[in-house]
Amino acid sequence: MDIKLKTFMKISPYEDYKIHFAVWNGEMQPLDVFARDRDEWKGWNGWRGDRDVFSRKYIFSLIRFYHKTDKWLFGGIFEVKFRGKDSNRVQLCEEYKEFIGRLVIHYPGPGVRGRAFNSENHYNKFIVSEILDKPYTGEVFCGCDSVSHGFSQLESIFEQNKQDWKAGLENVKGVYLITDKKNGKMYVGSAYGESGIWSRWACYLGTGHYKGTAHGGNNELRKLIKNKGMKYARNNFQFSILEHWPKKTDDQTVIDREQHWKRALLSGPFGYNKN
Repeated sequence: MDIKLKTFMKISPYEDYKIHFAVWNGEMQPLDVFARDRDEWKGWNGWRGDRDVFSRKYIFSLIRFYHKTDKWLFGGIFEVKFRGKDSNRVQLCEEYKEFIGRLVIHYPGPGVRGRAFNSENHYNKFIVSEILDKPYTGEVFCGCDSVSHGFSQLESIFEQNKQDWKAGLENVKGVYLITDKKNGKMYVGSAYGESGIWSRWACYLGTGHYKGTAHGGNNELRKLIKNKGMKYARNNFQFSILEHWPKKTDDQTVIDREQHWKRALLSGPFGYNKN
C-alpha cells in the first residue's frame, strides 16, 4: 500500500508553502549541485530578476532524482527571510531536517513548465518511495565498463573527491572517449604512466592542485573552450572508457590501442584529435 507523504510530514497551512521542483537549468543538474555543495544548493532556492516565483513564506524543495523515473529527493524546507528588488534571502528550517537528502518521493511532476508551484495543488499526491540510510552524496561508482557520464556529473564527483570513484579509476590505465553531444565529434585520449585515469580526468574536471579546464591540455579542445566557455563543456561533453588495464600494463600497449581507436572512430578527420 502506498504511503502518502502527508501522513508523517505535515505542513500547514498549505497557503504558506511553495513547492520547488528543481530540475536541470540548462547547465547543471540540481542533484549534482546538492551532492557537492549545500551552500550552492541553498542558493537555488532563492530567486533573481524581476519575478519572485517563491512568493510565499516557505519553500518546500524537491530535487529531480534523475537516475530514476518520477522520483524526487527532498532538499529541505526554507523560510524566506528577506525579499528585495532582485533577490530573496532564505534560511534552512530545522523541521524535517533529518530527511534532507534521504527521503525519495514518487511523483510525476507538475506537468507544466516552471519551478515553483502552490503546495495545495501537489502535496497531497506525493508518495513516499524510499528513505535512504544516509544522505545522498552522489552516484556510486558503476565500474569502468559502465562509465558514460556527462561533464557536470563527473565534475561533482571529482570536486567531492569521491573515494569509490577514485579507487576505481586511479589504479588503471586506459583509453577514453570524450563525445561532444552537440555535434557528434569525438576525442580519443589515453591515461598511462603513473597518472591513472583518475588523475588524467582531473585535468579536465578536478579541483585543488588540478584546475579543471575542460580541455585537459589538448589543442582542439582548448580552442573550443576558449571560444565557447566552460558552460559548453558542462552541457555537451560526455566521458566514457573504451579500454582499461592494470597499472602494470606496458605504456606502449596503451598508446597503440589509443591510435587504433583514433583510426576506428575517425576522430582525427571528423573529430577533435589532430595527432
